Amino acid sequence: MVRAGRSGLRVAVLFLDLDYFKTVNDSFGHATGDALLVQVGTRMRSILRENDTLARLGGDEFAVLLTDLADVDEAVSVATKLLTSLQASYRLQDQDVYSGGSLGLAFYPDDAQDSDTLLRYADLAMYQAKQAGRGAYACYSQEMDRRVHEDMQLHTRLKEAIAQGILKLHYQPQVDVESGAVVGAEALLRWHDPVLGDVSPSRIIPIAEATGLILPLSDWVLETACEQIAAWAQAGTPLRVAVNFSAQQFRQRNLPEKVRAALERTGAQAQWLGIEITESVAMTQPEQAREQLNALVALGCSVALDDFGTGYSSLAYLKALPVSKLKIDQSFMKGIPHDANDVAISRAIIALAHSLGLTLVAEGVETDAQLAFLRQYGCETYQGWLFAKAMEPGDLTEQHLANQTCLSELDFEFELAQ
Repeated sequence: MVRAGRSGLRVAVLFLDLDYFKTVNDSFGHATGDALLVQVGTRMRSILRENDTLARLGGDEFAVLLTDLADVDEAVSVATKLLTSLQASYRLQDQDVYSGGSLGLAFYPDDAQDSDTLLRYADLAMYQAKQAGRGAYACYSQEMDRRVHEDMQLHTRLKEAIAQGILKLHYQPQVDVESGAVVGAEALLRWHDPVLGDVSPSRIIPIAEATGLILPLSDWVLETACEQIAAWAQAGTPLRVAVNFSAQQFRQRNLPEKVRAALERTGAQAQWLGIEITESVAMTQPEQAREQLNALVALGCSVALDDFGTGYSSLAYLKALPVSKLKIDQSFMKGIPHDANDVAISRAIIALAHSLGLTLVAEGVETDAQLAFLRQYGCETYQGWLFAKAMEPGDLTEQHLANQTCLSELDFEFELAQ
């Protein structure tokens, strides 16, 4: 760095983390993981110049020091070559194994003036690249650093909000396509913070998942949903409530027991509790998902698959899972009836659901034309601004359920974010 300062050149630090290295270790053992690391080091060394420095910092993390750079593009070119070299298969235990990597770059004097900060910024950029989809690189920016500080503040405030019980669930009605009657609602997380103001669920959930707060947050949602189930039942209007479950919840082996305990504490009956999961949760670890869902169904709960068509869409696993409902994602509703692709996809989902004996809910319905489309092709239920925005539970009860008593088989869907 001193030499670069005198010459007016740049120094770059590249921070690289292997993708799916844990999977290799878990699948083949640590000896094979070590062999993979050796091959990775050999490939990276073959790309670099003789005077470049390559180091393994620990685990599956590597760092590269590039000196005497005339411009940023030189380092970016090296980063691209490194990532390309790591994408080819590795021969391990007589079979081809794939890994790849995610890489972050930071520059002296552009980004930092000392080595510790330079390495930290490169590490920060690497995580940005990994979040963007892996197998890519990202360069550090002040905007990235600002976002990290915002995320840290958001994490702190969210932890306090959970502890203090100031979060809320608002409910967007679900409506029968044919009769226009309210037959359910989706509960959306709402948080007004004294410092941050209104915080969108699209900001809350990623932070909660990244920091582990998703588990206490999900526990609060489950408990609140069960309390509402019990309250509606006591009022003479028992309603089926579907709670959106996160991937981290499904990794808890005691999940069915936690659900049973929440039902007992609140006095809610399992027949009124539904479990809602996304395709990505169901298909990433399908065997575990099936085991957990079967246990929850055995308790008396029902299962719905959210955002259908936006994730893996594995029909084989869909057939194997105890699912009773599909939700058509709002991204497919936006273009209806003018976008031919949205029309074709939505029609196909409706036909598939009906052929499997499943019911449907369409999300994001905002126009009469969209509602007419759903009516024409037999989608049973919809939700969206065409009927109402999300509202507090008391307002929903007063406005739309006051004249409905002892409704059977109604869905009130609770999820952390739309």
